[in-house]
Amino acid sequence: MMSEVEGVTVFVLAGGRSLRMGSDKSLLSFAGQTLLQRALQTGAAVAERTVIVGSNQLYAAFGEVVEDVYRNCGPLGGIHAALSATRTDLNLVLPVDVPLMSSSFLAWLLRRASAAKELIVVSEALGGLQPLCAVYRREVRGPAEAALQQGDYKISHLFSAVPTWQIPLREIVDAGFSPDMFRNINTQEEYAELLRQQTLGPESAEGEDNANGRAQALYRIPERA
Repeated sequence: MMSEVEGVTVFVLAGGRSLRMGSDKSLLSFAGQTLLQRALQTGAAVAERTVIVGSNQLYAAFGEVVEDVYRNCGPLGGIHAALSATRTDLNLVLPVDVPLMSSSFLAWLLRRASAAKELIVVSEALGGLQPLCAVYRREVRGPAEAALQQGDYKISHLFSAVPTWQIPLREIVDAGFSPDMFRNINTQEEYAELLRQQTLGPESAEGEDNANGRAQALYRIPERA
């Protein structure tokens, strides 16, 4: 499934130090793939170009890689690196550690972002905004660089400095998507729980959307209040 939105690049953020996990999260296995392979596959379903943001030495074997310009500055450094390397106006940032993310949702998000006047489109889920699974227009590079130069590494601060559309959780749920797509894997305990709940068998032959749909069936979408 390729998104009907043209001129999009997906950047997979793989450069985290994974301190709480104790090992590189990108290389953890889930449903017959590493988390990095799974994120790249999900991104490739909605964009012609999918790029890894991280260490070229570690990840060059998996695909095209760009490295942070401002190192050790957290995820904002990765977003800045993506916007510095992009050739498109619309840029979807995707973290490597959300294995239940659906390409159908990403296509929906891109449609919303392509029609929006705002420079950032970010979703609300799991009790807060999800800036690492959001769409950034190339113009955000300047404000991101200014923040990095000032030592302000909080991505949320960009939302008050740059026109931003925050999509509320109810709108996402009403569109048929589970907020648990955004659930990320940070610790060995969270990874073990993911594997415990995994009712999928080997799925290398299955389509990505089918696999994600089965994984998300583990969770219930909240009922309308």
